[in-house]
Amino acid sequence: MDLPTETEKKPVWQRRWFLWALIFGVWTFLAFFFTGQVYFSRRIMERPIPWSEVAREQFIYPYMWALATPLILWLAGRYPVERPRLKQHLLIHLLFSTALTVLIMSAFQFVYYVLYLMPQGKTFSPVSMLRATVFNASENYGLYGLIVLLHHVYRYYNRFRQGELRASQLEARLSQAQLQALKMQLHPHFLFNTLHSISSLVHKDPEAADKMLARLGDFLRMTLENSGAQEVKLKQELEFLRCYLEIERIRFRDRLTTEMNIDPKSLDTRVPNLILQPIVENAIRHGVAPRSAPGRIEIESKQHNGTLRIEVRDNGPGLLPNQRADGLLHKGLGLANTKARLEQLYGAAHRLELAENPGGGLLVALEIPTRREPAL
Repeated sequence: MDLPTETEKKPVWQRRWFLWALIFGVWTFLAFFFTGQVYFSRRIMERPIPWSEVAREQFIYPYMWALATPLILWLAGRYPVERPRLKQHLLIHLLFSTALTVLIMSAFQFVYYVLYLMPQGKTFSPVSMLRATVFNASENYGLYGLIVLLHHVYRYYNRFRQGELRASQLEARLSQAQLQALKMQLHPHFLFNTLHSISSLVHKDPEAADKMLARLGDFLRMTLENSGAQEVKLKQELEFLRCYLEIERIRFRDRLTTEMNIDPKSLDTRVPNLILQPIVENAIRHGVAPRSAPGRIEIESKQHNGTLRIEVRDNGPGLLPNQRADGLLHKGLGLANTKARLEQLYGAAHRLELAENPGGGLLVALEIPTRREPAL
């Protein structure tokens, strides 16, 4: 496929042919307006003139300005009426507007004489030309100033739109950088904990340590395959989680059992990459590790009315009497990181709640909007 040229990339209103068409379109409209004004005013005064005769006179002058308009627009861009060189540029525009006024009026008088007066046998009068130039000077200066003003209005509007676009792009880049930084914090955090567990098993249970190393390798491979993605499908996230849970089951042996109740409709819904691992890790650390009794982790997903709800339950001690759920969300890297990533990705359209599990232990509930396409 051929790449678009620089001209094709530009919006229509920024292309040269469109500018010329717009200039001549506007001046043609004004020519018709001036023609109608003179024609109907003469009819009211009971000295009617044929429309064609009025048009012959009234179309010359606007088209002179149509030819001069691109030059004025270039001058307005080359010498903008703004600081720090405001006075110098105003003087330049005064000189050019005077020169254009004399040139346009001289050209108009000459063309009008050649087309209409010479065939009638009339002689060319420089004095009449000078008189007409002085008489119409205010109108010509006004037209020059109006074109410069319109150029500056467009110039400031374009700057405003570019500023908005630049701010939007910077905001998107900042958000992406923040998300990437938050996500990458998980890798050394998880790696440190797992390697610590492996080191404690190397001498006591080399076979278990070997299995943990193999599962760690699988887990890292899977995560690296999606390292550039902020979101993955839920079924991919569950594959990561199963690999992580295998590592933890080796570590805790018979003390840890897990169960997943996943709604099949939710498997293709996109979720933040590695969002469940820190939640489950928190449940294992606080709900399973401190106790000698067998621990149980349940993961459940439900999809309803455009929302995906994921619940992680444990059978640990739950919230202590002096603990608050919102305090736990800001304490520790895992849950605080998870909350920050959700806020970056979904804003107010998400929920992350901690509550007492009715069956005992802690319940962490996560709700996000369902979507099957990657976030922009």
